[in-house]
Amino acid sequence: MNNITLTIIGYVESAVKEQTDENWGEVEARVVLRPEYRAGLQGIEQFSHALIVTFLHEALFEPSKRLIRRPRGLDSMPEVGIFAQRAKDRPNPLGVTAVSIAGVQSGVLVVRGLDAIDGTPVVDVKPYYPAYDRVKSAIVPDWVDRLMEGYF
Repeated sequence: MNNITLTIIGYVESAVKEQTDENWGEVEARVVLRPEYRAGLQGIEQFSHALIVTFLHEALFEPSKRLIRRPRGLDSMPEVGIFAQRAKDRPNPLGVTAVSIAGVQSGVLVVRGLDAIDGTPVVDVKPYYPAYDRVKSAIVPDWVDRLMEGYF
């Protein structure tokens, strides 16, 4: 099996129109579900956070340029493989972001901290379960902390 099919369940509405690498933490966005999926939000308001899975529709993956690269193209970052970073330009351009839930309004999930631009297709919404989604004692290289300064 070389190909799979994903269903777009909705879209992101955001004031952010172009990709940026800073200040996503305070961005409030709306995850607008298609009418046939809106009932699926029932109960999500009981959670403080969710995971939003997006299709990064403007991403471009060229293996010769993107398979090994410096995160964000910064000279201060080490060269690492695409699977050792969270860059948008990857073989399957899926984004996964933990967001805080600000509210639910008629089939719309209002969130903060979603690093997706206006119009980004949404392929799934999952409630944040600490037992599944948090890893105690996780280890990341030092460069990741430097890279993420100011991102959220």
